[in-house]
Amino acid sequence: MQREGFAEVENAVRGVLRDVLGLSAERAAAFREDTPLFGALPELDSLAVAGVLTEIEDRLGILIEDDEVDGEMLESFGALTRFAADKALG
Repeated sequence: MQREGFAEVENAVRGVLRDVLGLSAERAAAFREDTPLFGALPELDSLAVAGVLTEIEDRLGILIEDDEVDGEMLESFGALTRFAADKALG
């Protein structure tokens, strides 16, 4: 996986979380690979997950199938970014 391509995906995921969840730019910028998301980030509830995933699809031009969505991919910022990068960068 190309590093610059991965960085673009990481920035897109960070932007989606910021915009969809209404997080401050500073809070979103502080996310690291091991930053926990679902279950630890109050803004990311079960209803918000659909909005986040739809926006990731739109920004990265990917399709996320329902059967690909699980707790593991939403566990941390790194897990969500890796999932999106695998889809976007092949």
